[in-house]
Amino acid sequence: MHDLPGLLLGLTAALAWGVTDTAATVASRRVGSLRATAGTQLVSVVVLVVLVVATGTRLPPAPDVVLTALACGTVSAVAYLAFYTALRHGPITVVSPVVSTYGGLTVALSVLLLGESLDPLQAFGVGVATAGIVLAAIAFEAGLRSARPVGPGVAYAFAALVAFAVLTVALAGPIRSAGWLPVLLFARVANASTVSVILGVSRARRPVEPAAAGRRVDGRTVALVALAGLLDIGGFIAFAIGLEIAPTWLIGLTSSFGPVIAVGAGVILFAERPRPVQWLGLGLVAASVFLIALG
Repeated sequence: MHDLPGLLLGLTAALAWGVTDTAATVASRRVGSLRATAGTQLVSVVVLVVLVVATGTRLPPAPDVVLTALACGTVSAVAYLAFYTALRHGPITVVSPVVSTYGGLTVALSVLLLGESLDPLQAFGVGVATAGIVLAAIAFEAGLRSARPVGPGVAYAFAALVAFAVLTVALAGPIRSAGWLPVLLFARVANASTVSVILGVSRARRPVEPAAAGRRVDGRTVALVALAGLLDIGGFIAFAIGLEIAPTWLIGLTSSFGPVIAVGAGVILFAERPRPVQWLGLGLVAASVFLIALG
């Protein structure tokens, strides 16, 4: 398959983000979604600054690239805040699959806005993946008429998935023209700055988020936030390199397969019990990887 490097990079991002979801869930339930998001984004900025200095990467001189990267960073701040709030409300076995629906939306946007194309087997794989993610996110307790999102965090998850899809398509152009590292740095600086401002305003209006009231930030929580930040930026680096060398739809879709890991963590760590239809959905997601790889 000529897109094998892109497939592997997308799956690497999915692996990193699936583990990130678990660490971020625990952290956000301990200290609140705002503080958890701010911490992870600051860690990612530090990592990117070190990489830029160590590699001697030049920052892009084109103003349009810089402005687009900054705008994407602001959008990603909204996406992360919505996502971490969704994880705080849970359950993770539902929230993570719902957010991962951004993969299917990314495919649609890539075809409509970027003019990308898929062969028939790849298109079928995309359909299987999207159907699987939807099944993992919806409860059918008494037939189709009673279908509803599972869990209170799903509304935030839907907001996050739309933002992540738009972000994926918007980042593709700047990354291909200026390289992934400088674009990612500007985007993450804007992301961390936006979240920090929101956190500052929130703390000025009320000292602590309701979910974090009475909870101290101990060493274990700091370690969890740092781990989430490192895994998140590691996944984003694989994601950005993939956008640089492979079709946007492929990276957007395969990077959205993290829920397979997140669901396992939800079962093991949080004693969540997915319904049979959710397991079916995750099985379809796994099967779609092989269909796309064969395309």
